[in-house]
Amino acid sequence: MIVELRRYALRPGARETLIELFDRELVETQEEVGMQVLGQFRDLDDPDSFVWLRGFADMPTRKHALEAFYGGPVWKEHAGAANATMIDVDNVLLLRPLSGLALETNGRPARGSTASRPGLLVATIYPLKEPTARDFPAFFARDLEPALHEAGVSVLATYATEHSQNTYPALPVREDANVFVYLTIFRDEADHARRVAELEQSPVWRDRISDARAQYRDGQAEVLRLRPTSRSLIQG
Repeated sequence: MIVELRRYALRPGARETLIELFDRELVETQEEVGMQVLGQFRDLDDPDSFVWLRGFADMPTRKHALEAFYGGPVWKEHAGAANATMIDVDNVLLLRPLSGLALETNGRPARGSTASRPGLLVATIYPLKEPTARDFPAFFARDLEPALHEAGVSVLATYATEHSQNTYPALPVREDANVFVYLTIFRDEADHARRVAELEQSPVWRDRISDARAQYRDGQAEVLRLRPTSRSLIQG
């Protein structure tokens, strides 16, 4: 699978409008042409940010599915209303899965559902430097993930940058990015804060993070605290 991690900057106060439209009209209609909408989220630290994950079987499928959807009747009908909520939609990471995240679409609540989904998804994005970037996934699996598990943190999935050419340039991606992304799930914000505090007190974690900074990371990690919308497949 190829995965897009899409982060939209929205007009002030427009997020709920976009979420209502997205969950009602833009989930099944994308999946009908060959994509999988994996999760939609409110960024808890930015009230004007909408984050979502979309998957494809491979790069040729991505090209054909995007052409079919964005050239089709559903997007033409709703593009105006969706675009009216948005300021910038180009903050997109094109990723390839390294582990985890197999989801069945029959786990998604039906259209019209407005119930709050449980849990907190945290996406941690490490910018990587060359030439050590290719070695980081093994370092994470060997040294960082066991320390996370020791603190009670379960890793849902891991990703690395997919460096294939963007064959649908109408939707830009960050082609200069070189990142490692891992997803973790928590019960709520308090559970996340408690686990982070435990990690920060762990000598093993501090040593491993120091190694990561020195050998692999190219700048500060980004941490996105994400609350699933009512129709997100990913939940707590």
